[in-house]
Amino acid sequence: MKKKKIFKRILIALLVFVILVAGYFAYVFLSYKRIPDNQFLDTVAVGGYSYFREDVNALDTDKAYNILTYNIGFGAYTDDFSFFMDGGTESWARSKEGLIANVCEIAGVINRSDPDFIMLQEVDLNGTRTYHVDEVEIINKFLRGYYYDSALCYDSAFLWYPLINPSGANETAIVTYSAGRIASAVRRSLPIATDFSKFFDYDRCYSVSKVMLDNGKSLCLFNVHMSAYADDPEIRSAQLSMLFNDMSMEYKMGNYVICGGDFNHCLRDEVEPNEYTWAQRFPREELPKGFSMAIDYAQPESVEHDSCRNANEPYNVNTTYTTTIDGFIVSDNIRVNYYTNAKWNYKYSDHDPVIMQFFFIKDKED
Repeated sequence: MKKKKIFKRILIALLVFVILVAGYFAYVFLSYKRIPDNQFLDTVAVGGYSYFREDVNALDTDKAYNILTYNIGFGAYTDDFSFFMDGGTESWARSKEGLIANVCEIAGVINRSDPDFIMLQEVDLNGTRTYHVDEVEIINKFLRGYYYDSALCYDSAFLWYPLINPSGANETAIVTYSAGRIASAVRRSLPIATDFSKFFDYDRCYSVSKVMLDNGKSLCLFNVHMSAYADDPEIRSAQLSMLFNDMSMEYKMGNYVICGGDFNHCLRDEVEPNEYTWAQRFPREELPKGFSMAIDYAQPESVEHDSCRNANEPYNVNTTYTTTIDGFIVSDNIRVNYYTNAKWNYKYSDHDPVIMQFFFIKDKED
């Protein structure tokens, strides 16, 4: 009789466990949704209009400008951080205080670099893994004299993985800053995987921010964060095809185009075969007419340092795999004057910034 009671209790416990697990998976599946495509974005002035460094109505096309792109790794990736999705052990920032301090450091070094345009990726707005800290709010305390827009690229249900310190529910954005007025901004949804991996990868997107110029044209800033964990080459190809079509459309209208961000492809001309889906060769031969890889204009010594490390382990200069997946594509009415992969040794993120100086070519011959 006693054995029957024990057996019954075990069965009840198992049944409750199965119901809970089934209920959780149902919640995850039913909660999943894609963020709408062609979503217009609000443009905000950081610190108020009195902080702007020049006439914000239209930028002077006779000047040189600096642009920076930086994936900040949701503020958690100090150089000794390893991430569970890359084979490491961690899923959260180690502490709220440490997270805030690191984001402050990121914002401070960006501010000291004094770029005219900034493209940021993987900026958490409200996340379990980042203690619900709004990282844009912190960054904006350091930056003055910019307009910015923010495009949500990840808005997940609570993901109970890994089992200890689960990733949780997170909202993550790509953010674009401009010293000149952003006349309009839109979020475009990229094609993504449709299998179970879609719950763990971002709802990939890019934003298009149009900055007014004094010659009546626009500088179109494409801020992109492409798929890292998609094994299907057709997904990666579809993402690039969509991006290239939009870039070409703006170029054919006579606008100036810079596409920057985290491409999750190696941007160097040649790359050795490797096991990482996020570090495959960028198909530069598929670039649309009138576009080129900005890294090709760099002095070799300025891009010796790679822009990204594998986060399977704390950064070790001797053992950690590194590659360059961050950078810029430019239309041929943009002249690259200077280009470098900043050597910050992944102190604040698993990425380091890429910085470019450029001019406008106003009388380009067709």
